[in-house]
Amino acid sequence: MLSNVRHDRSFRSRESAVSTDSGGVEVLVRAAQSGDVKAFERLYRLHCSRVLGLCLRMMRQRDAAEDCVQQTFINAWRNLNRFEARSAFSTWLHGIAVNVVLSYRRSGRSLFSGDEGVSSNDENDSSDVSTEPEARNHDAGAMMDIEHALSALPDGARYVVVLQAIYGYSHEEVAGMLGIAVGTCKAQLHRARVILRNKLDIAGHGNE
Repeated sequence: MLSNVRHDRSFRSRESAVSTDSGGVEVLVRAAQSGDVKAFERLYRLHCSRVLGLCLRMMRQRDAAEDCVQQTFINAWRNLNRFEARSAFSTWLHGIAVNVVLSYRRSGRSLFSGDEGVSSNDENDSSDVSTEPEARNHDAGAMMDIEHALSALPDGARYVVVLQAIYGYSHEEVAGMLGIAVGTCKAQLHRARVILRNKLDIAGHGNE
């Protein structure tokens, strides 16, 4: 079932829309590095939804995720001159977001009395889904099962599966973002696969 997450086009639709104009992003980055606030606002609009989706899946709480998104772009603006285009701007930005989330967790500010699940609508794109009502309902149900299963994973396993299976980063990239060994990253992904498989199988039987 995890392979369905990895290859689900709806997760990647917004990033594809951004990456198809990578030259435009590079121009915006250079302008923003020169102090152009409007260029940075454009970068924010291009990347905000993907950063929010990342923070939501890592934090599992909307208020905290939105705080992390705000801090991510504040940090990005402050450190924009350090971006040297060795990787995609989105990769650099996601690395900042991960650091913000981990710092938020360590600070204890994430200990909320309630726990809002990640909405399956936060990053879904209907352009990749059949317009037939039954197909839409089936896809929405499957996405809700996946999101619910993801939100129930232990933190370490969830972070790895979100960054690798959904956002497409390699073991080495994920390990670097999380500050863990590559072997630990692989072990966490294996753990996540086992848990997700069990949870999604149970959910599937329950819907029969």
